[in-house]
Amino acid sequence: MWTRQNRKRYDRSQLRYPSDLTDAEWAHVAPLIPPAKAGGNKRSVDVREVMNGIMYILSTGCQWRAMPKDLPPKSTVHDYLVLWSCDGTLDRIHHALYVECRERGEKQASPTAAIIDSQSVKSAEKGGPASIRMAMMRARRSRARSATFW
Repeated sequence: MWTRQNRKRYDRSQLRYPSDLTDAEWAHVAPLIPPAKAGGNKRSVDVREVMNGIMYILSTGCQWRAMPKDLPPKSTVHDYLVLWSCDGTLDRIHHALYVECRERGEKQASPTAAIIDSQSVKSAEKGGPASIRMAMMRARRSRARSATFW
């Protein structure tokens, strides 16, 4: 329920984009993002900006090439989205936020009841999240399989 007290908490007018993370939101997400791999160069990208880029794409549904220029390059954002999807980082973030929301609502961390409809069962039979992950990845073809030879 909207009240004067919590209306300020949800005000996003001071952010660059409505999809950008506030400092409080980033404080919840930051500890769940894995550190850079040992060895090699230091991570040169601002991971918060990468997350803002991912949130922009997911919230607007825009094409990758239409991503604003003040966010990290689309290839960087896409690479992190695929990496975090494959290594489970996005699942961990989702689970942590889900549990926290349920606890704030004074509910048990995991629901005690569920509703399943026939459409949900059909999508689960087809592969669920694994099939979504494959659809997001770029297609890779060898030149031998392609019908075009130069």
